[in-house]
Amino acid sequence: MPNWLLPENIADVLPSEARKIEELRRLMLDNFRLYGYELVMPPLLEYLESLLTGAGQDTDLRTFKLVDQLSGRMLGLRADMTIQVARIDAHLLNRASVTRLCYAGSVLHTRPSGLHATREPLQIGAEIYGHAGLEADAEIQELALASLALAGFTEVRLDLTHVGVLRAILECDAAAKRDEAQLYLLLRAKDVPGLQALTQDYSPAVRDALLALPNLYGDVEVLKRAREVLPDLPGIAKALAELAALAASAIDRAEVAIDLADLRGYQYESGAMFALYVPGLPNAVARGGRYDHVGEAFGRARPATGFSLDLRELARLLPTAERKHSIRAPWGNAPELKEKIAELRKSGEVVIQSLPGHSNELDEFECDRALVLDDNGSNWILKNLG
Repeated sequence: MPNWLLPENIADVLPSEARKIEELRRLMLDNFRLYGYELVMPPLLEYLESLLTGAGQDTDLRTFKLVDQLSGRMLGLRADMTIQVARIDAHLLNRASVTRLCYAGSVLHTRPSGLHATREPLQIGAEIYGHAGLEADAEIQELALASLALAGFTEVRLDLTHVGVLRAILECDAAAKRDEAQLYLLLRAKDVPGLQALTQDYSPAVRDALLALPNLYGDVEVLKRAREVLPDLPGIAKALAELAALAASAIDRAEVAIDLADLRGYQYESGAMFALYVPGLPNAVARGGRYDHVGEAFGRARPATGFSLDLRELARLLPTAERKHSIRAPWGNAPELKEKIAELRKSGEVVIQSLPGHSNELDEFECDRALVLDDNGSNWILKNLG
């Protein structure tokens, strides 16, 4: 096997694709800043116990592990930056007020998250700490939708769900509470026969509610049906009211859907969750939600909500960027030439100097003009190339 082959689902990013990704990253981070988000840069590598604190089993399975040659302790290569940013808020910043943080960086997965997915996503996201009200959830949802709009997506579907629905149901039956992990997997898969078999000894009200969840998906009218078929519990009423408010805030920006059995992230989420879908990709392009209890593991409980997406996956859906018009210039040390090139670059022009004996082969740039001497041989001027 050639020694330059890369591992499965790991790939180099070539110029035109890298440019798309970088331009998206800049656009989104600049937009986050307009909302008041501060940029942080967590390390790629951490002690495993810190990296997995408060995370679910999914994150553990996706995390590459290795032994630190200095300390002998287990290290992990981050699979998700959310927990790291929560640690920064809880321990390093330690603010009493609301904190808005954003981030962008590579993460590594032991297995791809979906068909044709990379194992090295470029994760970008934003988090709000310190406010338990629905206003923070609404802002994060708005920011996620704005990020896709910046990328040029006009057809977006917003799927909403809430972990409070299932948790309120489970609190009514000790046996159901004991089977929480199994129920979570069956509901995610919408495995109704599996649910029927597992719940046969539960109380009738809890069993009926659990069997109803896989069918409670569709447009916002699902919330009305949910109020009719689910138990009249305070936790369920609160969750459905929050979903109605979040749906109403996004109805003019996206197609809104409700899926009360879509519980991805259930292990550490604590409230409303959302997923964003765009044409051309079967998996969610962005996910977000509330995770108030993660900070407890770092010794400081803080209300928290946020979202993230993979820039590499998003960029793959976009058309190839147009080649940038540029200027070809000769190589030389003449002061007049250097001065002219510097002037053009300062004005925002791309000027590519041809090295002696070589032609330019470029993916990103199209040299439609050349810097040449005028007929008198005294001034450098731009000449259009046919």
